[in-house]
Amino acid sequence: MPTADLQYRFREPYAKPEQKGAPPPTYSRTVEAGMLIERNVAVPMRDGVEILTDVFRPADEQPAPPIIAFSPYGKHQNGSATFNANPGCEVTPGMVSRYATFEAPDPIYWVPRGYAIVNVDMRGSWHSRGDATYVSPENARDFYDVIEWAAAQPWSNGKVGASGVSYLGASQWRVAELNPPHLAAINPWEGRADTYRELARHGGIPDTWFWWNRIIENWGTSSTRIEDLRRETLEHPLYDDFWESKRARPEKIQVPAFVVACWGDQGLHARGTLECFRRLSSQHKWLLVHGRKKWAHYYTPANVAQLQEFFDHFLKGKSTTVLSWPKVRAEVRERYFVGETRPFRDWPVPETRYEKLYLDAATRALQRTPVARSSSASYSALGSGPGRHRAKFELTFDEPTVLLGHMKLHLTVSTDIADDMDLFVGVYKLDAAGKHVPFAFYSFFEDGPVALGWLRASHRELDLERSTEFMPVLAHRRELKLVPGAKTPLDIEIWPSGTRFEPGERLLLIVQGTELQKYSKIRDPVYYRHEDTVNAGLHTLHTGGSDESYLLVPVVPAH
Repeated sequence: MPTADLQYRFREPYAKPEQKGAPPPTYSRTVEAGMLIERNVAVPMRDGVEILTDVFRPADEQPAPPIIAFSPYGKHQNGSATFNANPGCEVTPGMVSRYATFEAPDPIYWVPRGYAIVNVDMRGSWHSRGDATYVSPENARDFYDVIEWAAAQPWSNGKVGASGVSYLGASQWRVAELNPPHLAAINPWEGRADTYRELARHGGIPDTWFWWNRIIENWGTSSTRIEDLRRETLEHPLYDDFWESKRARPEKIQVPAFVVACWGDQGLHARGTLECFRRLSSQHKWLLVHGRKKWAHYYTPANVAQLQEFFDHFLKGKSTTVLSWPKVRAEVRERYFVGETRPFRDWPVPETRYEKLYLDAATRALQRTPVARSSSASYSALGSGPGRHRAKFELTFDEPTVLLGHMKLHLTVSTDIADDMDLFVGVYKLDAAGKHVPFAFYSFFEDGPVALGWLRASHRELDLERSTEFMPVLAHRRELKLVPGAKTPLDIEIWPSGTRFEPGERLLLIVQGTELQKYSKIRDPVYYRHEDTVNAGLHTLHTGGSDESYLLVPVVPAH
């Protein structure tokens, strides 16, 4: 859809390139570390606007397949310094060189192996011309033009790949929908697919920190104008054509894809990466799901070598092991950084048995059979004042059990005074003594849950065409307010995860009205928060009898 039809808003940038230490956009050609490096190569788009790229390629100038990283973060960034400044991400010194830009392939690895790395400052970012829009159709068309430009260069072999993490992954979904003729392989390494559902509003609850402050400003360095995402977010509180323009359409993608997802990216990339893989039309597609920290996982030498096997086959035509890879490999986590990566035939795992664990408010237990007796549990919606601040339910496993895939929480709820409610849901693992078993979480943390879910009750209406038994997809097209005191059934999507429980270990389900994972804004700014709440009074969960409430869990063979 054309930009004018969508009425994108634009504003002055949050910072100019020189304020962020970017060098002048002067063309240069040097040979360093055995690489021929061209900086600030101007690439014309189909409308005549020029955007800037840095090209790293073999010094012997032999034709090489280009791997493109399409980014708003600044192609000049020193990857080594960036990650060293964030020690919690576990990208250790030596894993990334100063030639790598943020979340992109490291030229120091790829160029000596016969590849060219093309780092792109997308339209309207840093010194590239034009007005910046984000994960938009216009953004995708520019990426398409860069792919076709790279394929036509005398230093290129004509087969183009793409790789990168986060925005660099999300942008790959969008361009691959267009199926550029010379795009031969993609590697989205954790890339969200739906800006509204996975970033701006979790379950309809607005993210007031990571989206509203951190991401928008990090994308907002420009010498021209940038899309005014804050204004647009306020103007589009419900899902509409604007947000639809920022959603991936993976069913249109046909190019070979090596997709990597992370269980710990609850609230950012996990959901979209896995959904895109499930819906890809590609004949050749592979999925790897891990439980580590995403940046360190991307740059771990064994994983880089594995990615090279993929690109060697599809960009160079070499015979590698890629065609013998299991279609799906997923880590079954036991605890932080401990787990077994297992092969599966597809995603979701075909052998999955979905089991209902019924909530009993009277005993605070989860049980495998329906609860006959009606009861209820109430808590303070704002987590303050006397009384309970959450509802908790536990199940103790009596045999080894692996839960791998999507969960769903079906609840019957009511409020005493409010006409809406924000629900925060967490699934946690406890050891036999009742102590929390933590997992890697987001990019930095080591105290994570098994999985999380969110819902603003007025957004409970489902998109029936897209929803499945195990994954309720919210329509977000209108608000359906609650009637105080009236019972209302609703379904809460819990993001996918993969965890092993041994006999005696426990699953803990928590439902409350405030954030479950709380971190300091000053010490831990790279994290979402939901501070614009509709909560008031008490929330009540109804269980048993006609008020069936249950947690649907995905059980796969334990061995």
